[in-house]
Amino acid sequence: MILFVSCSTIGSQLLIKRALLQLAARSPDLKGLDWLMSAMLSPGVLAAIAVQGMGFTIWVVVVSRVKLGMAFAISGATMYILMATAGWLVYGERLTPTQWVGVALVSAGVLLLASVGQSS
Repeated sequence: MILFVSCSTIGSQLLIKRALLQLAARSPDLKGLDWLMSAMLSPGVLAAIAVQGMGFTIWVVVVSRVKLGMAFAISGATMYILMATAGWLVYGERLTPTQWVGVALVSAGVLLLASVGQSS
């Protein structure tokens, strides 16, 4: 279930990015409140909100069964890795080897903090 929550967050972020790229291509002169309203009402952003809502619903179940710190650490650590990978696969956003090491270190650190906290 935690993996589903992470994937729904990643999916919603990918949908938002795609919607905003499409909005920028379609209406490059939009600014300020007009841009914000167009972005918020775009089908892609609304779909992202629905996907995130499903993830939140499952998250409620997760935190009712698992310690919050552990659930958040697992979700966060997997999200760092999966988001970087998804950005690369879907949008061609490349990270340098040093940045990948950073993603791995942050993920490992988050998991270590959570696992140390579980022993008490």
